[in-house]
Amino acid sequence: MASNDAQEYAPFAIWGVPSKDMKNRITKLNHALRSEFGGLELKPHLTVVGMTRLTRKDALERFKAACHGLKAYPAHSKGVSSGSSFWQCVYVLLDTNPEVMEANAHCSKHFGYTTLAPYMPHMSLLYANLTNEEKQKALEKANVFDNEIGNLCFTIDRLQLWITDSDESLKSWEKVAEFELEKCH
Repeated sequence: MASNDAQEYAPFAIWGVPSKDMKNRITKLNHALRSEFGGLELKPHLTVVGMTRLTRKDALERFKAACHGLKAYPAHSKGVSSGSSFWQCVYVLLDTNPEVMEANAHCSKHFGYTTLAPYMPHMSLLYANLTNEEKQKALEKANVFDNEIGNLCFTIDRLQLWITDSDESLKSWEKVAEFELEKCH
């Protein structure tokens, strides 16, 4: 890292990482969908805080402060859906349970992140530029490949700090830090 990298601003985001079994399930489903519809290999995650321009040093300090005292939390999938952007091509929509919403609010506050859009917790299954018809087919295939994907309970057990710009190749994305959340008892 160049000496001035700590001073340069970059787009940082906080991701919630699902438990190993769900992570493996999403990875397998992403692979199946990509083999049929194209698109990119993705790292299974729930965006907890969207892109915020910060210096690396500031982002790391804020990330560490946000992680302090935060515990692993439950998430529940409630269906497969598609959106209008490359980033929300096909995804698993998550329930807005209190734990998911509180993690978003807690980390957003530490990160200084604000948005007018309501938080929509989801985990992408496919990043691709598809037509609406192709998205519908991919959505249907996701349910065929894994007929339980839209009705699962799992745990978000780690948070990660990423540099994630709008690069649709994902090649510039960089994992900066990871924090294992304290297990709930």
